[in-house]
Amino acid sequence: MSIPANVAEGFRRKGLPDKARFLNIAQASLEECRYYPILSHDLQYHEGNTLTELATEVSKLLTAYERSILNRQPP
Repeated sequence: MSIPANVAEGFRRKGLPDKARFLNIAQASLEECRYYPILSHDLQYHEGNTLTELATEVSKLLTAYERSILNRQPP
């Protein structure tokens, strides 16, 4: 829930640095989420890496969005 909530909050911010800051927070939340499948695998709750692959895709999307915001020219 934290990842999309931070993306949404950043979307409504006026300044580009503020928008990028919330996307960075979303990335940090994503990294936290990446840990949980690792932990559950280590605890032998599951096998496979589908969640890790999905997290990688989300990370790529967040990174691209953040870059597009930082490369925008202010009005």
